[in-house]
Amino acid sequence: MTDERPITLQALRLAEALRLVSPSLYATSAAISALEPLLIAPNAVKEWLAEHCAPYAVRIRVTGTLDRRLVFVERPDGRWVVADLSGQPHNSRAWPGWAAVNIVFKSPDQWLSLADLAPEAVYRLSRPRVLLAALYHREHFPLPRFPLGISDVARAARLSLMGEVTLTDMQLGTTLPDLAKQVTDNTPDILGISATFGQHDLMTELLDSAYALAEPPLVIAGGSLTARNEALLLEQYPDLLIARGAGEPTIQDLLGYWHGDIARDQVHSIGYNGAARGDGALAIGRRRTAKPVSRAQSDFLPELDLLPATFEHHGVAQLEASRGCTNFCSFCPRSHKGQWSGGTPGEFGWMLDHIGAVFDRYPGISRTLYLVDEEFIGRGPDAVARAVRVADVLHGAGFKWETSCRIDQVTHPDRDFAWHTERAAMWRSLVNKGLRRCLFGVESGVDTVLDRFNKETGGEQNALAIRTLSALGVPTRFTYITFDHLMTFEELRATYAYQGRTDLLIQPLPDVPVEEIVNGVRDPEWVAAHGTGRAFHTGISYMLVSMECLIGAAYTKRVQRAGLAGEVRPSMGRQDAEFADWRIGVCSQWAQLWVDRNFAFDYTLKSLEKILDGEPRHQVRRARVVLKDAAYTVLGGLLAAAEQEPPTPLPGRGHVLEERIRTLLDREMEGLRERMAKTVFDVARVLPAEHAATLGPEHGRWARADQWRLINAADPCGT
Repeated sequence: MTDERPITLQALRLAEALRLVSPSLYATSAAISALEPLLIAPNAVKEWLAEHCAPYAVRIRVTGTLDRRLVFVERPDGRWVVADLSGQPHNSRAWPGWAAVNIVFKSPDQWLSLADLAPEAVYRLSRPRVLLAALYHREHFPLPRFPLGISDVARAARLSLMGEVTLTDMQLGTTLPDLAKQVTDNTPDILGISATFGQHDLMTELLDSAYALAEPPLVIAGGSLTARNEALLLEQYPDLLIARGAGEPTIQDLLGYWHGDIARDQVHSIGYNGAARGDGALAIGRRRTAKPVSRAQSDFLPELDLLPATFEHHGVAQLEASRGCTNFCSFCPRSHKGQWSGGTPGEFGWMLDHIGAVFDRYPGISRTLYLVDEEFIGRGPDAVARAVRVADVLHGAGFKWETSCRIDQVTHPDRDFAWHTERAAMWRSLVNKGLRRCLFGVESGVDTVLDRFNKETGGEQNALAIRTLSALGVPTRFTYITFDHLMTFEELRATYAYQGRTDLLIQPLPDVPVEEIVNGVRDPEWVAAHGTGRAFHTGISYMLVSMECLIGAAYTKRVQRAGLAGEVRPSMGRQDAEFADWRIGVCSQWAQLWVDRNFAFDYTLKSLEKILDGEPRHQVRRARVVLKDAAYTVLGGLLAAAEQEPPTPLPGRGHVLEERIRTLLDREMEGLRERMAKTVFDVARVLPAEHAATLGPEHGRWARADQWRLINAADPCGT
């Protein structure tokens, strides 16, 4: 990290505000320079002011969002100095009703003004104290991601100007005992917990600590996991609130509820004991109409309090350019994310400036933004134009970027040649404007499986899209569900064949007109002339993935109707299930053991790939391909082993098949250790020292492991 900290207008405005507090107050250039990196975190600004304003300040409040941070400093004479660090006049802000009647400005048309604050205003600026906590299992996910969920919610809370928000993330060194102690020793008024798959144990332990207090906080839990486990959680914790949808409008209403402005049943999208229950499911064959998005849902930019700490821990920066999805895949229960909504490209400029300023202090981190959109392109007549404009804004700010979208944004059987050439030109343009990689949820190449998943795509359509993207030079990642509970053995054979196809990945052809590419990917001779010869599985992000029967998903309901459903597993928000073909069930079980044994190491490689550029990044990528090749070999071995057994299970044959597969995996693992030792040695030679120091221990732990065990560390979103 560099110590060069340019002084911005925000810092200079804050220094000017100090002089209005007292002419005796003066901040040196060094002090202002030290303040600069703190400006993204209002609590840090408050601490800095408390140190520099004593004894001239009686009380200090810092609120508002990153783009319009507000500083309130009370002078000994009872007047308050109020500074809008954006430089915009106070009367240009849409003040909430309570503030409009309780704050009287002397100069409302200025960004800096004296003001009189009624006690109600001072109280609401101070309370409630909100703690937003993100949970984390480091042993499963060694390197962090910027905690976008709680950061988005923090922005929504600060938009209300009520209370003080603190964020803490277990990715960044906070342990569960640390977090429990924080809640116990400095109990917040509202505790918000963000939990996703695999974190049920952490959440319940934290909830136990909170509710053991004589006066527990108001607790709300959100995230993909809690939406699935609402009934279970409310039975165990009767006073708990569950966020059923996007957290931004919920937190704003919750602040009003805490102050008594609204009743609990008026809080947006929450579940609680006594409230009507919804299953959150998407029925196969019909669309569910999501509620229209509110401003708090469409304004999904984050606060950046934790971005520097994320970089300190070699993490990556995440952002959203859109929210929601345009489809209703049967295995996805996340209807709580709502209908697709795209952010306006012009709104991202100021945010990218702030993110870029943090990147400037960490030159060793790749200047890449990860847009965690489920569907980047979206729908509508302006979809292409909007996507290109977003890319222009990102590229203009000096960022490379990665994102995700549906494969039917590339090829579609119902669209004509003009549509396909427009889309091909768009993808080539996005690459030229900094797109570093895009994730596509292919999920299968087998039509019957795709129908069951309700993907609204076909195997040949996927093949054409994969060829088109590779020919256009679009760096891609593909997700693929290898095993599912309703699968036939013929479908598994077809899956293995599709993953092994060598006619899908085409050499990048930057000088070939898009019209030729659109036609060429449909011509076997053209494909043969320009193919790479590489198997498709080398482009699959995670190999050997099995279907997760997530609670509330339409696919899960089909499994239940087939009589295959088993025990509910709240830690993963899923339900156990048998396989219609017992042989596939055994293959899936051992495939998951393979995945889990390699997961933490592969996740480390993937995380390093995200923060590196140039040759180090390419070397890390090659290491991941070694793992993919081994996984494909395992898949072929699983298939061959299972084919020796009859479709109807015979007594004792399950044990025989398991032992046959275990021998196969042990042998493949031994060979993989040898190959990977050489690969890691080559990678470490080109890595910066700090990243080599991360890879070395993780490789060592992986190489020393000698047990096949499940860790329940699935990454269902493919992030």
